[in-house]
Amino acid sequence: MSDYIVSARKYRPDSFETLIGQDMIARTLKNSILRGQLAHAYLFCGPRGVGKTSTARIFAKAINCSNPTADMDPCGQCESCLSFAEGRSYCIRELDAASNNGVDDIKALMDQVQIPPQVGRYSVYIIDEVHMLSQSAFNAFLKTLEEPPAHAIFILCTTEKHKIIPTILSRCQTYDFNRISVPDIVMNLRSIATKENVAIDDESLHVIARKADGAMRDALTIFDQTVAFCGTEVHYEDVIRNLNVLDYEYDFKIVDAALKGDYKSAFLLLDEVLAKGFNAQYFISSVGEHLRDLLVSRTGGLEGLLDFPDSLRRRYVQQAEQCSVKFIYDALAVTTACEAGYKAAANQRLHIEFALMKLCFLNAAPEATRPAAVPASQPVSAQPAVAQAARPAPAPQPVQKPDPVPQPAVQPAAAPAPQPVPQPAATPSRVRRTAASISLGSMLAEAGERQGVETEVKSEDPLLTDEQIKQKWPELGERFASRPRLASAISNAKIEIREENGLKIVKFFVLSDAQSDWIKSTMLTRLQEEFKQIAGSSKLGIEVDVLPQEEQKPVVYLEKDKAKRMMVENPEVALLVQDLGLDA
Repeated sequence: MSDYIVSARKYRPDSFETLIGQDMIARTLKNSILRGQLAHAYLFCGPRGVGKTSTARIFAKAINCSNPTADMDPCGQCESCLSFAEGRSYCIRELDAASNNGVDDIKALMDQVQIPPQVGRYSVYIIDEVHMLSQSAFNAFLKTLEEPPAHAIFILCTTEKHKIIPTILSRCQTYDFNRISVPDIVMNLRSIATKENVAIDDESLHVIARKADGAMRDALTIFDQTVAFCGTEVHYEDVIRNLNVLDYEYDFKIVDAALKGDYKSAFLLLDEVLAKGFNAQYFISSVGEHLRDLLVSRTGGLEGLLDFPDSLRRRYVQQAEQCSVKFIYDALAVTTACEAGYKAAANQRLHIEFALMKLCFLNAAPEATRPAAVPASQPVSAQPAVAQAARPAPAPQPVQKPDPVPQPAVQPAAAPAPQPVPQPAATPSRVRRTAASISLGSMLAEAGERQGVETEVKSEDPLLTDEQIKQKWPELGERFASRPRLASAISNAKIEIREENGLKIVKFFVLSDAQSDWIKSTMLTRLQEEFKQIAGSSKLGIEVDVLPQEEQKPVVYLEKDKAKRMMVENPEVALLVQDLGLDA
């Protein structure tokens, strides 16, 4: 057991050729050695486990190597390479800034910098986790970093570049290391598994690579953990159980259930996932990622965005062919909203289940949400057309108030006469709207009604007198009881009646320009047709205007002013106030 070395150390890169995923940085450093253009300070920054310190060691060895290869890799045989490999090199020194972050540590380093190298041309100082240096240590390091001896080269490594002061950054050549891609990690793990005589399938390697999140060191650590659990025969089921990773199969089953509208199966899958100890938010996040991969799979030219083995890639393509782009888009909207509101939900499981129901109802609405059949007693859209086609003339009869929902009746044919227009105001959707809630939809609907109204003047209709018109006028306000403001404006309006071209024109006055404009643009034609029906004559017209300011009563807001007006209009109230000794 004492001979065992973990894979992260055993297979650590020792040359630019074995460096994984940082080809551009390796090429730049090799060219700088080949051309003799070495800077005095370098800064290697990037995520953990991507090879920053390994690259610094390889670069330091290549600088002092006596017999580098044609690709400027260290030979590993010269005295400089051997002394570094054996840990006795005085030319390449490593300093951990996390435990040596004070001013005294930097002063000791400055004293060491003055000593020339014993082997090779340069003294290379690798300072790891340099962001851990204190502010005073950074300041003490500035002068030496800017103007070091000719034989000194500094390589600073950090995972948190933003914590380094700008004066240090300006003195270094900065190299940003990238996360290692899933294919590169899989390729390296496959090579190591072959060397270690471990049989492992591609799906397991991809699970390990995705779990590592771009860090090769993490991937090698997970690989060792997997081999310790499974032995030399590694299977996908054992890997996901050991690493506590949610199986791709659940995502495929959830989408299949959503396509079928089977929310029962979706609920059972969620219960199974929770029973295995997975977090519900992690589950819905996994479904969202799966939907994204489906969208990429069904879109040509995006195949490079999928990091899956060929067997799994084919499954994604097959399921993606069953999904429309709209379904995937709507499903992504559901999962994203669910994930965003998960922490704020009081019942988090119900929150996830509701999202799953939404997914299952995207393709086909459930029975409970389908619109019910229209009852036979309710007027249908074909009724206005029938009324316009027939237009039978009723016999003269007393005018009476119509029912809230008029029912057109078939009458015997007679001489042509105006037919009452069906009252759209009595339909349920009209009743719910008020004058205070004017929407674009209602305005468009009313505009359509105005366009469909035909104004006909029959010569045989009687010409009403002014008294008859005044008696019928209040009934027009009652017709619009569902619109309280309009009904009040009509009932309380001052009216003027004149005769013009054989018609009786009724002009009523409202209190504001806005109200007048709205009635003219939206309701005037309908008011005219309703009043013709009430009066039983087509020889009527309606106009609207604004009451002059001098005729309008001042609006009283305060309770005290209301009381004074009441006493002026009603002397008995004034006497009662006086008898009771109340404040006027």
